[in-house]
Amino acid sequence: MLDSDISNIILKDREKRKDGHFEGTLLEYMSLVKENPDIPILAHQRIYGLITSPGVEIIKTDENPRLRRIYGNDTIKKYRFFEEDFFGIDKTIMKIVRYFHSASMAGEESRQVLYLVGPVGSGKSSLMEALKKALEMSPPVYALKDCPMREEPLHLIPKHLRKDFENILGVKIEGDLCPVCRYRLKNEYNGEYERFPVETVGFSIRSRKGIGVVPPVDPNNQDTSVLIGSVDISKIDLYPEDDPRVLSLNGAFNVGNRGIVEFIEVFKNETEYLHTMITATQEKSIPSPGKGAMIYFDGIILAHSNEAEWNKFKSDHTNEAILDRIVRVEVPYCLELSEEIKIYKKILNRSRFKAHIAPHTIELASMFAILTRLAPSNKVDCMTKLKIYNGEEIVEKGMARKIDVFELREEAQREGMTGISTRFIMKALDTTLSESEQNCINPISVMETLVRSVKELSLGEEDKERYLRFIQDSMRKEYNKILEKEVTKAFIHGYMEQAESLFNNYLDHAEAFVNKTKIKDVNTGEELEPDEKFLRSIEEQIGITDSAAKGFRADVTAYMFFVLRNGGKLDFSSYEPLKEAIEKKLTASVRELSRIITQAKVRNKEQSEKYNSMVEEMKRYGYCDHCCNVILKYAANNLWRD
Repeated sequence: MLDSDISNIILKDREKRKDGHFEGTLLEYMSLVKENPDIPILAHQRIYGLITSPGVEIIKTDENPRLRRIYGNDTIKKYRFFEEDFFGIDKTIMKIVRYFHSASMAGEESRQVLYLVGPVGSGKSSLMEALKKALEMSPPVYALKDCPMREEPLHLIPKHLRKDFENILGVKIEGDLCPVCRYRLKNEYNGEYERFPVETVGFSIRSRKGIGVVPPVDPNNQDTSVLIGSVDISKIDLYPEDDPRVLSLNGAFNVGNRGIVEFIEVFKNETEYLHTMITATQEKSIPSPGKGAMIYFDGIILAHSNEAEWNKFKSDHTNEAILDRIVRVEVPYCLELSEEIKIYKKILNRSRFKAHIAPHTIELASMFAILTRLAPSNKVDCMTKLKIYNGEEIVEKGMARKIDVFELREEAQREGMTGISTRFIMKALDTTLSESEQNCINPISVMETLVRSVKELSLGEEDKERYLRFIQDSMRKEYNKILEKEVTKAFIHGYMEQAESLFNNYLDHAEAFVNKTKIKDVNTGEELEPDEKFLRSIEEQIGITDSAAKGFRADVTAYMFFVLRNGGKLDFSSYEPLKEAIEKKLTASVRELSRIITQAKVRNKEQSEKYNSMVEEMKRYGYCDHCCNVILKYAANNLWRD
């Protein structure tokens, strides 16, 4: 049965490839172009089509309160081509796609290098790999048979006839024959270009078909043959130096024609080595090895490096010619907690990582990564800033005035270009697992590993101390709050029902207070004044002062009406500050009981039943026996100290 299934897959694939393969003459090829004028598209059009064909989701932020808090009124486009691999860099991806869109319309960008700059591990190389793999999976293109440049067959059409052919075929013919094909046309086909053979060819990174890669080259041994090919010395005795038969067109620009040429760590190379870029972009031609003529080039030049190399290259005014041909796109680290978590989950899912991961473990590790990337602000502490950047509704302590995310971004425009990389976090998770005897990792063990890892980092003492404060102070406090809520939920039977009840009561009384109306008692039918004592008991949980209470109630009421008008659903988590206040109110109601039962070394029958019930509830949240035991011991020693 298995053999049969495998055989079917092989045969179907072989038939599909056979059907997709074409071999014929230029005349037969032109018949295909007449039917489908999109066949001879240029390289930038091809990539733009590959990116957009899976679909584009246009997100209207006015319909999503969380995204509106992050992006304001900006229109966000999410490209499905990138959605499974890239998180938290939607605006960067939009800039990249904008480049390809403009270049696909033969705008100025079609004669420019797309250059990605950013810190290590921000995703520059991964973005490049995604584009190259898309090209590998794309349908084959039509090319002149045995052409070293895999060039467009319509280059065979003589210049004086191109206008006529363009009108008949409905296409624009751009480019010239390479020296090798020009020689073959004259000597093998007697200038009868309509007989020249055409075939379909695919793309391959490993086979260097349509995808050329240029790694950094030793400055003392930079040879342009890596870029444009060379003269075959063994044939010099047989043919003149300018004879096309001596050319070996196997450089990155030759193999990357009609596809991609990628420069890795581009500015580690000497400037003179990069001069081929100038003609390849602006004139769409590259030098021929030896004394040959310039060769037409239609390809996408991609480059990337770290910011230090960019700054060094940019500071030298003699590099202006290359700088003028670069479209620079910054690729910062992710600053959105929920998206950063997705990055680690993606990496873990693709690995052989089989350990049990306790709830909030990845969340805490992600928090640390983002905290290190944030610039300090006088307006808020870093943890609050992290929550604002994650789209959470935050109010200043005791005040109803909201903190403006755009003001925070304005004062730190370089944010996301420094800090801890995703690789550092993954190494910390790997280390935690390797040291675990129970094949289970939890937030406490990960925080301990992060402390050790930071101490071993090659960092300035000031940065090292700041990173350690994040773990030992900010993150620990935040985790304690999260854990206390979780233990509370496990203790309170029907937690969600009680939370919803408090939420609805608060909303009724706040609305009556703001509108200066009365509340009708559902049991007696009596009309009552809004219960300010009840309202204050909720508001005090998040430090809303008496003077700010009126404004806070007005904000809550206005927000809830906005959600309802836009077809949204109301629940206790709809408005983040109110959600926090309700959770704190519930936590306070069982704080003493939680403390006694969790800390007790010997429990009576009733306490044991409550404790066991709580453990079972926590296991339903995703804890295993081991991490549940560790977490509750930690809770007993670190929570409820007051």
